[in-house]
Order: sequence, then structure tokens, then C-alpha cells
Amino acid sequence: MANEQFPKKELETLWAPWRVEYFEKEPRDRNFLETAARASDDAEHLVIARRKNAFLMMNRYPYTVGHLMVVPYRKVAELSAFGENELVELWNLVVHAQALLRAAVKAQGFNIGLNLGECAGAGVTDHLHIHIVPRWSGDTNFMPIIGGARVLSDGLRALYGKLMEAQEKMALPR
Repeated sequence: MANEQFPKKELETLWAPWRVEYFEKEPRDRNFLETAARASDDAEHLVIARRKNAFLMMNRYPYTVGHLMVVPYRKVAELSAFGENELVELWNLVVHAQALLRAAVKAQGFNIGLNLGECAGAGVTDHLHIHIVPRWSGDTNFMPIIGGARVLSDGLRALYGKLMEAQEKMALPR
């Protein structure tokens, strides 16, 4: 058994046609958070909800399906730069994001956090944002370990529609 090769020929092609969305957006906008903040076409920029001081958007390069971000309109690098009202609004949007993800993709848990500074993994060091990453029991599997690939089960546009639909239903009076 040790001499046998992993049956790679059967797995060489992993079709993921929705990934074209990632590559059509070249060159990448390094100021995408500011661009989304100012945009009037929320669907184009994957913005889910807007409030006075912050907005909720999808991550265009998600860690997992449903990876959302809460972004302040003000471009700051440190939490200490915010006033109390801004902080409350940021975290209220995190709570809203969790409710949307529970409704739209049946999220069972969440990783929520900030990467402050380049050494902490921040891709955008001067405009902090909060990541909301939905999780499910058993959502890690052999693909990242053996295949070196992460499989995302839904496209950005399809998921955007599901999130917007869930948000509309949440807004309806009961």
C-alpha cells in the first residue's frame, strides 16, 4: 500500500465555475473597503446592509462560504480611534451578520475577529474591519490538507441573493 500513488488522476479536475468571479475583478482594488463605502451600487460591491457609521459586506475572497465583514466608513487602523456610538454600531452589525448567516446558510457557530496590523494578518492595515466567519460541525475535511484546496459550496452572487432574502424576511413584521 505504501508504494501506491494517491489516485490523483481521478481528482485532477475540481470544477468550481463560480470562482471566475474572483478572477474577473483584476486588477484588484486595494482600496476596496473605501470603494464599497462610497458605492451606490450595493450589489456590485456585495454590501448587505448600511448603517450611519458602518456597513456589512461579503468578503470577495472568503475563508469559507458566508464570510462577511463589518466595515466602518471612517478609515482608521485602531479600535481606540472610535467613539462609543461607532463601536456599538460595529458590534450591532456583527450581531446582525450572525442572524443573517444563521438564516441564510444555517451557520452553527462563528469565528469573529479583527486582524490589526500586518503581522496579525491584516490584508488592509489602515482600515480595520471585523470578520464574521460562519462555521459548521465537520466543516473541515481532507481537501485543505491533502488537496491543498478549500472548496466553497456557493458562489458570491448566489449567496448575496440568499443573504438579501434573509434580511428582507427579518425586516417583515411578525
